[in-house]
Amino acid sequence: MSLLESLRFTRGDTAIHNLDPRVKFMMTLVFFSTSVMFLHVVPLAFVFLIQIPLVLKAKVFSEWSKSIKGAAFISGFIFVTNMVSFYYFRDGNLTWDLVEYSLSLTMRFIVLVTSFSIFFITTSPDKLSLALEKARIPYEFNFAFITAIRFVPVLADEAQTIMDAQRSRGLELDKGNFLTRIRNYIPILLPLIINSIRRSLELAEAMESRAFGATEDRTNLYELSLTRTDWTVLIVIILFFAAALYARLYLPDFPSLLGFGPVF
Repeated sequence: MSLLESLRFTRGDTAIHNLDPRVKFMMTLVFFSTSVMFLHVVPLAFVFLIQIPLVLKAKVFSEWSKSIKGAAFISGFIFVTNMVSFYYFRDGNLTWDLVEYSLSLTMRFIVLVTSFSIFFITTSPDKLSLALEKARIPYEFNFAFITAIRFVPVLADEAQTIMDAQRSRGLELDKGNFLTRIRNYIPILLPLIINSIRRSLELAEAMESRAFGATEDRTNLYELSLTRTDWTVLIVIILFFAAALYARLYLPDFPSLLGFGPVF
């Protein structure tokens, strides 16, 4: 649930919240592209660390930290899976550079999750909808995407409520083996799916009552426009991406943190 909660928009009046959503989306894409370009711990750790001042500036550190907590299980799974694969497919010859390679893959996943978490935490769905309209995306697809974003935290809260209700009735979710725990979650998933279907029907009726799609000439109460701050941040983002691309193409490989040689 922590991973879903990390995508919940948190209202605020900070410089990060007030940035144009197109600029923040470009910043997220730069973080994404940089993490994909590199497969070393040093640059990936640098991309992760430069997100911390942004989070502190936006005053959403506790919400952002939930993305790390939510990604911890998957990150551990990625690391362990790579280590086991290297051990068995290399005849038991496991070296420190392979450990660092597994750590880099894990770090890449964490950077991807945290970068998108910053975007969704600080960007309201209304402004994101305006940005998508500016990008000439059909409003039907735009509406479906924004609605899905709005319902993610709602489903997370509802799932937590159902889990608490089932625990109060004696359901033990944290005991037993792996298969037993999966079976214990069936009483959680069934009411969650039923409530989601009921909510979708209510939404469809509300859209019909408001004549959704009756006209193509839509107007908005607010319009997006880039300010001087937005242009400044955009220039910094472009320079950062250019520096990362230059480092990837022309600079030598980054030094290993763990050294070389066999682990055992």
